[in-house]
Formats: sequence, C-alpha cells, structure tokens
Amino acid sequence: MELTNFSQFGVTPQTSTSQAASSAATSALTSDFETFLTLMTTQAQYQDPLDPMDSSDYTAQLAQFSSVEQQVQTNDTLSAIMGQLSLSNMTQLTGWVGKEVRAPAAAQFDGENSVTVHPNPAAVSDRVDMVVYDEDGSEVQRLSLPVSADPYEWDGRRDDGTVLPDGNYTFVVESFSNDENVLTEVAEIYAQVTETQAHNGEVALILDSGSAILASSVTALREPESETAGL
Repeated sequence: MELTNFSQFGVTPQTSTSQAASSAATSALTSDFETFLTLMTTQAQYQDPLDPMDSSDYTAQLAQFSSVEQQVQTNDTLSAIMGQLSLSNMTQLTGWVGKEVRAPAAAQFDGENSVTVHPNPAAVSDRVDMVVYDEDGSEVQRLSLPVSADPYEWDGRRDDGTVLPDGNYTFVVESFSNDENVLTEVAEIYAQVTETQAHNGEVALILDSGSAILASSVTALREPESETAGL
C-alpha cells in the first residue's frame, strides 16, 4: 500500500513527518550505541598495562554506555506503544468503511457521472486555474474558475466536447495574484472508503479509486449519496 504522493503535481504532500523523524532518531541512537560499545571495548583491549585507564574515567564511560542503552530501549518501547495505538485507531475507524470522506485525493471518473470538486483558492487571488491530471500525472485540461470555494461540477469533457476516458483524475487548484502563483494545492473530492490500514503509526484509508490517504487528511464524512437519495 502506497500513500498518495502529490509531488508529481508540484504540490507538497500533506503527510505527517513525526514518524519518520522518530525512526531516524532511533536509528541514530542505535548507531551511537554500537559505536560507543566498539570504542570502549577497543580502548580496554589495547590500554597500556603499565599505565591503565583511570577507574573514574572508566566508570564515567560505563555510565554513558548505560544511558545510551536505556535511550534505545525507551525508543523501542515507545515505537511498540505507537503501533498499538495505531491498531486501536484503525479499529475505531473501521466504521468509516462504506462511508464517503472528503479529502485531497484523486477522483474516479466513469465517463458519465460528473465529479464534484471542492476548490479552496487563496483569498488574495485574482485568478484561479484548475489543472486536471490523469493517472500518469499528465496534464489533460486547464480550466478557469471563479475566486470562490463553491463546488465545481467537472463533467470530464475537453474543450472540443469529447469526453476523457474512464480513470482516476487529480484536480490541482492554482491561485494567482498579479500573475504570481501564491498557492498550489490539490482540491478536495468525496470518495468512498473501502478499507482501513495501519501505516507507520497512523491510519490510512483505501478509497474506491484505489488510492490511499491518511485519515488525518479527512475534512468531512457523510453517508454515500446513493443511500441518502434512497431515504
């Protein structure tokens, strides 16, 4: 499972970096721990028997060794706790399966039904463009939008009236002020959740389009429109 990465569209991915930082810190501590152990044993092995290391220095090094070892063990314990919390959160979010979530993600287009796009342009902008990308990250359309957060119904038609093929499409909103790009971000769409998974201490949602997003990126939750319409 791979989380949606919007870097190919010139947008910084909206993902948490805390897990990566924690992993890097643990790796660094473990490396320091092993290096310290190697240096200390080498020093003890090759010390001059006629001029041995001062006992107070040796005791201080042992204390440092113990401190580093405890930090590594603490980080391992915290990682295990985070894993358990992730599983707990995933269990709680299983109720989202079958519901529709609103988030910056690719939308599934079936060639017939329009896709409701929720842009959020910068308030200072005087021009807003919406760029449509296909699954390969290629630009297939560029549209001019009003400076408004009102939903936009995208029907999948090119300028010449032909319909784009079925597939997943991503909508990137570019806000301009005096011809300067002041904001570029992926527009939000509604998509149905088909599965929840644990991913690096967080919960990932698998959408009906096949893409995966973090649960923390969701801004709204609702019943599927088909069920709502039948009530």
